[in-house]
Amino acid sequence: MVNCATSFPFEFTSKLCNPKQRFLFYAEPVPASPLGTVKLMMQVPGTEFNWIFNLIFIVMFMFIYLYGTRLQSYIWTRQAEAGLAQLEALARQGRQIAHNTLKDLKVKEQDIKPTIDDFIEYFVIEPVDRDPAGVIGRIDHLLTVRQDEYEKEMEQLAPTATLEQRANAESVLSGVMALNYVYRVVRHFLLLGKKTKSIYYTMQLQMQLPMIIQMAKAYFEAVRAFSDGKPIGDGMGPLAIAHFAKEIKADKIEELDPRTIAVAGEFEGRDLWFVRAKGPASFVGHPGKGVETLVERNKGKIAMVITVDAGMKLEGDDSGHVIRGVGAAIGDAGPEKIAIEESCRKYNIPLYAIVIKEALEDALAPMKKVLVDSVHLKEKGVIDKIKKRILDRTKKGERIIVAGIGNTIGIG
Repeated sequence: MVNCATSFPFEFTSKLCNPKQRFLFYAEPVPASPLGTVKLMMQVPGTEFNWIFNLIFIVMFMFIYLYGTRLQSYIWTRQAEAGLAQLEALARQGRQIAHNTLKDLKVKEQDIKPTIDDFIEYFVIEPVDRDPAGVIGRIDHLLTVRQDEYEKEMEQLAPTATLEQRANAESVLSGVMALNYVYRVVRHFLLLGKKTKSIYYTMQLQMQLPMIIQMAKAYFEAVRAFSDGKPIGDGMGPLAIAHFAKEIKADKIEELDPRTIAVAGEFEGRDLWFVRAKGPASFVGHPGKGVETLVERNKGKIAMVITVDAGMKLEGDDSGHVIRGVGAAIGDAGPEKIAIEESCRKYNIPLYAIVIKEALEDALAPMKKVLVDSVHLKEKGVIDKIKKRILDRTKKGERIIVAGIGNTIGIG
């Protein structure tokens, strides 16, 4: 008998057994049958080691069945640890930038590290929302208290610095705060997965890590931009209306509050007010309350309010693509947006929005050329879309408010 792992029985008559055939046979007596057949086992020569491969396959199958999940968890954990190391490096570099920024403002060396450590752990507790009546007012109050607290601390640390310099340093610290928070959250879930030996924590973390790292890199670019005083993509709203105001030679500037201004001008027989944060410092101002102030001052006799802001694009969309819609294009916590909405609702004023599409990394990083070019594009640019909306929906002698929403770092 030739040893062979592949063996299968056949029933042949003895006349089929030809010794010159390629296959070898052996006959085994079987119980008598009407045809007097014999049971033959056909075996293929040259496969003597098949049983070894079968054994290896069985061992691998059992290993994967018993330990495959642990192996996959180990791989995911290693990938998460590599991502965490990147986040830690970004957070550390951000802290160094913040250290240099405060040092340039003549902050005492012994005060810099404690200030950064204290600032990046700062928090605001959201108000109770089970009874929604008045929740926006409470949020506005807490945000105002936080802003005042930041300003007082920066004034104490750097008494010789200007308001604009302190505002830029405050934005640098806010960016470092975001970086530190992202790093701590990722570390939390990684350590929690190790502690509980739960594959689900590790799996979800590993799946989301590429997007988390992309977001952290965007925050890091924002920290560098604030430190250098460069405009960022989020400032497209103020930039667009600044160019529009310059084009129509609007030069009557009014300070609505220390961080918000209104610029008055005339376009095709219409009175225009441009509302935005006061640049070139890192301000976002209070454009919502600015719009509300102008509406009340004119007793609601406003033909239209247009908000201009950067908006998140979807993957596959083009950065800098300008779109239009209805509503208040502003991404604050609520107080500024509701101020615009309530003012327009109270006096039945049409509220329009123009949005410039951007990715997150575009909004936080130094402003790209494709975004700047979108301001003056013929028919498809921001200014042309504002003009068309004004000419199509208003008459000569009417008053319009155009609010540019966003951070004015580097934008005069």
